[in-house]
Amino acid sequence: MSEPVTYKNRYGDVYTFTEDEDDNILWEGPFLYCRNGFPNDYTKAYDAYVNDLDGQEPMNISDFIKEVGRYDLVNSGYTDIGKKYSKEITTLFEIITMVDPSGGPYIARGHSTHLISKTFKIGTVDQFISIDTGYKIIISR
Repeated sequence: MSEPVTYKNRYGDVYTFTEDEDDNILWEGPFLYCRNGFPNDYTKAYDAYVNDLDGQEPMNISDFIKEVGRYDLVNSGYTDIGKKYSKEITTLFEIITMVDPSGGPYIARGHSTHLISKTFKIGTVDQFISIDTGYKIIISR
């Protein structure tokens, strides 16, 4: 395990990053003012779309996710699929994918551990688990 790393943000708040025994990272500090991000669940929306096709071949879920969120600049609105199925999209509030305390640092799913510190084993941020002193950053390798 590497030594703890400290980070002082633009407001002077100090955060500590410590690699744990599972090669995840404990991120501790003041999180009084903080934004979090959560993933969307498109399952209900996609199921409703497939059910409405009445036997026609559906687009795959990846294309559906792009289409349901596509904004039509010419007509200044979402596509018909977006208008019809976006209300079925839910948010998975139990999975945290982004943490952004006021003043930074902003860390999100997909970021390399080397963006936090080159001293940490290379990996990618997968999600965050809230702990009493901050967050446990779950790393995938």
